[in-house]
Amino acid sequence: MGLFKRNPFGHILFIKKWLIRILGSMTHRRYRGFNELQIEGSEIIKTLPDTNVLFISNHQTYFADVVAMFHVFNASLSGRQDTIKNIGYLWQPKMNIYYVAAKETMQAGLLPRILAYVGAITVERTWRAKGVDVTEKRDVNPNDTENIRIALNDGWVITFPQGTTKSFKPVRKGTAHIIKQHKPIVIPIVIDGFRRSFDKKGLRMKKKGILQSFIIKEPLDIDYENDTIEEIVEKVEYAIEQHPSFLKVIPAEEIKAQEELNEMRRWSYKDTENEY
Repeated sequence: MGLFKRNPFGHILFIKKWLIRILGSMTHRRYRGFNELQIEGSEIIKTLPDTNVLFISNHQTYFADVVAMFHVFNASLSGRQDTIKNIGYLWQPKMNIYYVAAKETMQAGLLPRILAYVGAITVERTWRAKGVDVTEKRDVNPNDTENIRIALNDGWVITFPQGTTKSFKPVRKGTAHIIKQHKPIVIPIVIDGFRRSFDKKGLRMKKKGILQSFIIKEPLDIDYENDTIEEIVEKVEYAIEQHPSFLKVIPAEEIKAQEELNEMRRWSYKDTENEY
């Protein structure tokens, strides 16, 4: 009976566990080997309750971002602080982690469908279709919001409130409505380096030796009863560092200095070969 136990979405947990183990083993060196994932704040993960936690993050690739989160969360829960060294943490992964993803993305091929089984809550985007913004926005599918509620009641949910991998796009009000209605603990995450490491889908390695950053912040301070939707949206934008005030014209000298710093950060995985 336990072998065929299912989660609220009908996924067999035994199959899901093995998918996490296999995919985690296949992707580990993308974050610790070919590139280096620099983590901050992972001690926060162990303090969180088992359910009703919403992770909000900026978005840089379709899949590499959320795969990194599965690695970091499970490593943190197994006692590793700010590191994903030694993939033994994949043997008993947290099974009630879900992530919000566009339905059309998760149905585009066999691999996305496999990744969807790991924990995707697929939603129909009301403002975008086939990679293009639409002028006539569709109504929100009530089944989508209900599935997010179910997932929060069962565990943790990851969402990318901008709904796109493009930087400094507006945060969608849907995320604020979810926060106000379900009152989850909201944990902001800010990532960087993934766009330089991977292609847009996050499936193909684009460049090696990139320092990827992954910062987990303290829970967002929200007055669920009195904060307006607009105020929550603004708090989310600041928390994931996507508020327009973060956008500025960067002088050429600063860009050059940043490129030199990135070059200094490059490292040879040969020197760390014995760590794996």
